[in-house]
Amino acid sequence: MSFSPQKKPFFKVARLIHAVININYICKILQVIFEGDSIFRKVILNRPNKFNSLSYEMVSQMLKNLRTFEMDSSVKFVILKANGKAFCAGGDVVSILGSMMTGHWSFGARFYKKQLNLHYLIATYKKPLIPFIDGIVMGGGAGLSMHGRFKIVTEKTVIAMPEAALGLFSDVGASHFLSRLPGHFGEYLGLTGARLNGVEMLACGLASHFVLSKDLPSLENALQTLTSFENASIHEVIHKFSQTPNLKDDSIYKRLEIIKECFSKDRVEEILLSLENEAKMKEENWITMAIKSIKSASPLSLKITLKSIREGRQLNLKQCLIRDYTIFCNISRATVNKDFYEGSRAMLFDKDKKPKWEPPILKMVSEDMVDRCFAAINDDDWKYLKLPPSRLEFFKSKL
Repeated sequence: MSFSPQKKPFFKVARLIHAVININYICKILQVIFEGDSIFRKVILNRPNKFNSLSYEMVSQMLKNLRTFEMDSSVKFVILKANGKAFCAGGDVVSILGSMMTGHWSFGARFYKKQLNLHYLIATYKKPLIPFIDGIVMGGGAGLSMHGRFKIVTEKTVIAMPEAALGLFSDVGASHFLSRLPGHFGEYLGLTGARLNGVEMLACGLASHFVLSKDLPSLENALQTLTSFENASIHEVIHKFSQTPNLKDDSIYKRLEIIKECFSKDRVEEILLSLENEAKMKEENWITMAIKSIKSASPLSLKITLKSIREGRQLNLKQCLIRDYTIFCNISRATVNKDFYEGSRAMLFDKDKKPKWEPPILKMVSEDMVDRCFAAINDDDWKYLKLPPSRLEFFKSKL
């Protein structure tokens, strides 16, 4: 199934984007820089003008080089960081759509398959891999950094999972790490796209260490002088530079009791109603913003996200990633609706911020619609995602 948008300007933009992607590939722009000596390697995302959003070329380069580093016995650990103000703002949705709009929905699926393989490789890496999450991190950026033992954040770190506003869902294994947060905090983050800072990430468990941004170069130098490369030794060095800052009184994480009460409900409609009842009793900005975010997001995407997180509590990471691929392919193929394309039009292309969702309201989204997005696809261009079977036991040993 190919997809052709009704709006010709959208199609022209997509063709232009696709051309730019090809030019960038031909010119071999260094979108990822690989540095280091025989003991350590640095992987540096180098697309700062695009908030280090992941292109096909970036994912391919990282997969190839990280696999090489893992097999090289002289390499003891890897540092993952980024140039610019963002760590990684996720997958490059614009370029993905450029490929899909000028060809076939499966073009986007191929990119996504490679991206999920990268996330799984990083999550199950057989050597210490240390991300410096210094700046904005969203979507695919969380997939690069949230699944490992070490997750270093700073005062500049901001994380969000805003996919439902684009007609997508909290993916790249988010149903694994969000579902394990206390007090249904993961449902809150996935359904509202709310932002957390580095201090809040440390408090809720999304980060392992908080280090001031100015101290990261010193930490990097200290890591390079290590003679023992066991996780305990690395942790000891990081701990010397880390802090435990206090949450501010207005931090959303201090509202965990209310969040648990509202976001533990079985259905998105019930969550929204519970928030609206809270708003009648309390004038708190976060409640107002949560209601606004849920009402403006794709109704189908919200229900997919909630089901994904709830199921994710019973699944391992590998199972979550395999299921994410199936959901993404159904969304890209427009199995139920075209909300991904409409959301991207409204937020990324025309930028009118007025998407016309189908169905437009939560109560019109049936369980069957949601279930169809989790189901296998009867298409010659589709197969279930396959991830290396031997890596899962190693991942379990790290937890």
